[in-house]
Amino acid sequence: MRVLCTTLGSPSHGRAQLPLLRALAEAGHQVLVVTSDALAPVFRDDDVRVDTALPEFDPMARMAPYLAELQDTADLTEPTAAMSRILLRALTGPGVKPHLDVLLPLARNFRPDLILRDGMDMAAVLTAELLSVPQLPTPSGFNNTLDPAEVLEQLNQRRQELGLPESGDPLSVAPHGRVDYVPPAFSFARHLSRAWAYRQTVDVERAAVLPEWAAALCTDRPLVYAAVGTALPALRERAAGRPAPLPVKMPDAADSLRAIAQAASELDDCTVVVSTSGIPLDTEGLPGHVHVTDRVPQPLLLESVDLFVTHGGFNSIREAMRTATPLAVLPHFGDQHANADRVEELGLGRHITDRSAAGIADVCRKLLADPAPRARARSAQLAMLALPRIEHAVADLEGIAG
Repeated sequence: MRVLCTTLGSPSHGRAQLPLLRALAEAGHQVLVVTSDALAPVFRDDDVRVDTALPEFDPMARMAPYLAELQDTADLTEPTAAMSRILLRALTGPGVKPHLDVLLPLARNFRPDLILRDGMDMAAVLTAELLSVPQLPTPSGFNNTLDPAEVLEQLNQRRQELGLPESGDPLSVAPHGRVDYVPPAFSFARHLSRAWAYRQTVDVERAAVLPEWAAALCTDRPLVYAAVGTALPALRERAAGRPAPLPVKMPDAADSLRAIAQAASELDDCTVVVSTSGIPLDTEGLPGHVHVTDRVPQPLLLESVDLFVTHGGFNSIREAMRTATPLAVLPHFGDQHANADRVEELGLGRHITDRSAAGIADVCRKLLADPAPRARARSAQLAMLALPRIEHAVADLEGIAG
């Protein structure tokens, strides 16, 4: 079987695909990953072919032509129905064509039997239809918030332009379902209910080990881990590199990081590890119970953590569910707000709404003192452990590909 996989967005999207691609490659199938130069390193240690023909994917740039419709400056830090609709229009609008012009010739040359696509990749949907091969979106936060009915009209316009038959079925965007690593009872998907669910793995980064300083952390008190993920730093870099700012209010990851560090200082009865993802942070004056690092193998550290303060990316939430770690979610943009609300609905933690250091510290204290989120997190972990191993996906995908 020949499998084409597309990866856009941030490194977290590629890391969500890795376990699936590894299982396919180990079963002897040919895997081609089509991505950008920036995301290619995610796949460097794996037995897959990588083509970096895709330009860097910038959803903000795609949205720019539509933002003028808003009367006020768009605030990406607050979720609104209008912003969600603009994002969907940007992903399925005429801006799809340059991406399709790159992807389609590659796919025709590779002749895939199956396409696994980034959830945001509508060009891969059209490519699959043009080649008459099945496609499935891989785990991502975008899949969880996507309302298929909202993209149908625009998707049909693209189909019409390409000479494809239009569809009256909103689920034509994912006719074979989607891949997920979360059991149905704990699903974060609002509309795409059909899923092929497999067990979340903690072994994503090959040969990952914790640094030596982690083994020396004080463990006679609760261990709290805080991180801002990979998407926020990427947004920050893109914003700094633009010749003219977009008419949007962007989330400031540096502000959030400073608030998290100050909150960590206030949690003087805990040991706190703060991962900055490379964002500069002034550590002068931080007390000894706070340990700041650029990066740490997150799935491994979470196995020993009592509380995870997170931006609410779907990868991070799944990893915490896999290790039964309660969550304090400080969302910034996109699906993160919906994820924070779903964490509360499921009883896995709390949505931090007071973004000050005092507000973050208060939520942390309440979660550490409450046994209910820990018990609920164990339930989620057990449900995840009851899912089939990722290797079982190979036979399922072979069946879909025919």
